[in-house]
Amino acid sequence: MPAMEIYLVGGAVRDSFLDLPVKERDWVVVGSTAEEMLRLGYRQVGKDFPVFLHPETHEEYALARTERKTAPGYHGFEVHAAPDVTLEQDLERRDLTINAMAIDADGNLIDPFNGRDDLDAGKLHHVSPAFAEDPVRILRVARFAARFARWGFHVAHDTNALMRGMVEAGEVDALVPERVWAETEKALREPNPERFFEVLRGCGALDRVFPEVDALFGVPQPEKHHAEIDTGVHCMMVLQQATQLSDDPRVRFAALTHDLGKGTTPPDQWPRHVGHEHRSVDLARGLCQRLRIPNDYRDLALITARYHGDAHRAAELRPTTVLKLLEAADAFRRPERFEQFLLACEADARGRQGHEDDPYPQGELLREALRVCTAIDNRAIAAAGFKGEAFAEELRRQRAAALRAVAQPADD
Repeated sequence: MPAMEIYLVGGAVRDSFLDLPVKERDWVVVGSTAEEMLRLGYRQVGKDFPVFLHPETHEEYALARTERKTAPGYHGFEVHAAPDVTLEQDLERRDLTINAMAIDADGNLIDPFNGRDDLDAGKLHHVSPAFAEDPVRILRVARFAARFARWGFHVAHDTNALMRGMVEAGEVDALVPERVWAETEKALREPNPERFFEVLRGCGALDRVFPEVDALFGVPQPEKHHAEIDTGVHCMMVLQQATQLSDDPRVRFAALTHDLGKGTTPPDQWPRHVGHEHRSVDLARGLCQRLRIPNDYRDLALITARYHGDAHRAAELRPTTVLKLLEAADAFRRPERFEQFLLACEADARGRQGHEDDPYPQGELLREALRVCTAIDNRAIAAAGFKGEAFAEELRRQRAAALRAVAQPADD
């Protein structure tokens, strides 16, 4: 049996060349067996293939392995891990060349697929034709595009063609909802999440994975308010703005899905989109159900889809209508989510060509409205003898009166 050799691989190598902080280190072990790893004190954790935790650092050490496609989708693989599997064979099964580099014990770079050159060129390029065997890799490429967009990284033309071929072959249709959402949620946390969706659209996968978002592209909006015209372009701009305003992926998801209803407006009604808010709610709910998206993402998305137009008109609303908005958005019980809603609305207002730096006074107006309403002393109402429905009616009356008191006289 060959002597055991250990190599640092993957993201830790890539990120060190980009001068990024290395969050975790993964290792490949060549020339060893599961039995030897266990004898050395490593603890096995891998089910589908041998992965072990170091007895002291608890970092992951995987036996060098190869994979063979046996069925459609990303579960259909046969894994072979043995002492005779070489480092190059292990690296060849990886997705992108920038993720297929290794460093040996002496600090030497092993780069059989020219990942360092692609890193310097800002190129996301597949390692081998075996890339086409795993549809999750399409999502991963899109996610890396979202992560590294600030350095100008792009998907190589032949890699995009390969991904398009995978889509046309139906490979993407085999993806399970949980995996799609897991990659999407990671992408929403990246510096440029809009690139995730743009790359998916570029290879045709967006229509299969997020058809509600794909349907927005090519749908016009009134040029008076949207110089960018295209609704899909607008939603990508809104997502960009949400990313600048908040690190919260829930805010970013709400920004992405706020206008889904415009994708179902009959063309003879373009560029107007009457009633798109209600349609957006239905589409966002269906998307969240299909991909099994967590409830906190769903709830914020639905509120934003339904009420973003009302938020934009906050300065024009009567005090009683402002109160209805606060109640409908559940602002009194969930003020933190209402703040998320306002950030998503601000992103929508700014996500238009020529309006990227506009102020959003409506947000502060609604924050002040909430502050005014929550300043009312519930205990005093109870002490006055109000109970049950009568208590709720009196509280609502006092809230409306407080809003009228701070509003312009002509507003009521």
